Amino acid sequence: MPKRVVVTGLGVITPVGNDVETYWKNLLDGKSGIGPITHFDATGFDSRIAGEVRDFDPSAEVDRKERRRLDLFVQYALVAGREAIRHARLDLEALDRDRAGIIIGCGIGGIGVAEAQKEVLMSKGPGRVSPFLVPMMIPNMAPGIMAIKYGFRGPNISVVTACASGNNALADAVRLIQRGDADLMVVGGTESAVTPLAVSGFCSAKALSCRNDDPQHASRPFDRDRDGFVMAEGAGVAVVESLEHAQARGAAILAELAGYGMSDDAYHMTSPLPDGSGGARSMELAIRDAGMQPVDIDYINAHGTSTQQGDIGETLAIKRVFGDRARQVPISSTKSMIGHTLGAAGGVEFVAVVKSLMEQTLHPTANLVKPDPECDLDYITEGPRKTTVKNVLTNSFGFGGHNVSLVVKSFAT
Repeated sequence: MPKRVVVTGLGVITPVGNDVETYWKNLLDGKSGIGPITHFDATGFDSRIAGEVRDFDPSAEVDRKERRRLDLFVQYALVAGREAIRHARLDLEALDRDRAGIIIGCGIGGIGVAEAQKEVLMSKGPGRVSPFLVPMMIPNMAPGIMAIKYGFRGPNISVVTACASGNNALADAVRLIQRGDADLMVVGGTESAVTPLAVSGFCSAKALSCRNDDPQHASRPFDRDRDGFVMAEGAGVAVVESLEHAQARGAAILAELAGYGMSDDAYHMTSPLPDGSGGARSMELAIRDAGMQPVDIDYINAHGTSTQQGDIGETLAIKRVFGDRARQVPISSTKSMIGHTLGAAGGVEFVAVVKSLMEQTLHPTANLVKPDPECDLDYITEGPRKTTVKNVLTNSFGFGGHNVSLVVKSFAT
């Protein structure tokens, strides 16, 4: 029997809250974190709205000097990771840090630093480019800097599979623990790509919502009037460990990460397979890996980005997996309130999934006013839903055709 992997700590930085309890309360209240872009002057951009992190204070984790040498995506990961480690009540002195590792997924990395330093290069010449450009820019600095801070000498990886990166990181952590390569992993996703170049690139691809006059209602997954996703930023981090390790140190167990599935559409750079078969395959594999059948799944936290093709494709994928029962499984999209945090999405949504299990409550899908006839499932629109939920499926799908699904369940000995 493979080792069981359990969740013992959670941390987040999001557009609706910079700690787990605030984030969760605002999700249950259906509160939107989307507004006009303030990180830069977005005049002239087709999309001028985003889910920005507000009131972010990294001072407890990152001092002023260090802050100048770390891109925001690293700072977000560090602060969310700190919350998760504290939540897990880790005794760092007692922990075997040779067997503690970190995996943080990130879709883009320090694009803001790259943009700023390109301007320095062009205006002042190569001698004025920051010596910290490369280490500030590369995605692996999120887990790398975290390892330096905590002295975790186990496996240290950055996963880059676009918007599937966070879920991919969680899946990889499961296998490392099951294989015996680590006892404990700090794992999740981070992103800070609300920058001129990134936003303009998505605008040119016609991927973003242009509901600039009504930003709080711009992210509307599965709605007939959706017009694209909303850029967002943040981080979601969890502490996961083998059941034996968690029990030996007397940890409070929040949930069990029971299975995962991965697939690729092998179809198109940015568009999902029209029939949803790629996403369906990752869901089927995750359910099988958890030793379950589709009938065992009580809730789905959808990828639900608010794009035309993506929402229809995910709906079709769910129907492929669940058949006649598809309309009986409650579904919600966290992105309806916070926007799309790209490589952080899997980590941020994983926190919501664990809280759903802990509180037996499902958060709503905001802004679903006029259901798309092709999206005809139970997307939870009436507000938070109290229900019995034991087994949850959560999806992340990314450019390049990457699909990663996880099964998370209530812990039982």
